[in-house]
Amino acid sequence: MKSFDFFYDLASPYSFLAATQLAGIEQRTGAAVKLMPVTLGGIRKAVGTQMPPAQQIHYMAQDTARWAAKYKVKMQFPKVFPIANLKALRACVAAEAQGKSRRAMHALFDAYWAQGEDISDAKVIEAALAAAGLDGPGLVARIEDPEVKDQLRRYTELALARGVFGVPTFFVGERSFWGNDRVEFVERELSR
Repeated sequence: MKSFDFFYDLASPYSFLAATQLAGIEQRTGAAVKLMPVTLGGIRKAVGTQMPPAQQIHYMAQDTARWAAKYKVKMQFPKVFPIANLKALRACVAAEAQGKSRRAMHALFDAYWAQGEDISDAKVIEAALAAAGLDGPGLVARIEDPEVKDQLRRYTELALARGVFGVPTFFVGERSFWGNDRVEFVERELSR
């Protein structure tokens, strides 16, 4: 079965937008996505890039609103941006062990980008996961588990080893596609 990798960070508006398109890509191509949460802060530090300046963040809010309208998804730029989302990313990793990483990712993306909630708060993470039918308390209890921390670190290191410098980044085989605006190229590559 064909597959593709999706490197994302929950704090990335473009990762949120790209994530809304994953099911469609899978349905149209027959390929399965492998979700790989990473710490964008760790990637930025390793490659020497900075947080975007205020002007770029202002532009991103306008640009992501256009993409949300195109995709017909609810989105708002949260009051708290950027956000420390390490706990939320770890919750996604913890959910992976239960085969529920997709539900966790979408629940936390929705909490932050559609509802504007503070996903740095463990109680918000727990509630968002529980609302998605997951064991919120159980997953939050695992965010300090060394195995979970190590897996998130491994995903970030793998991203760097494969040349990732920002998210979202897709891989079809060893071919990379960076950005929400590359979704159609990912699909085209998978359809070859």
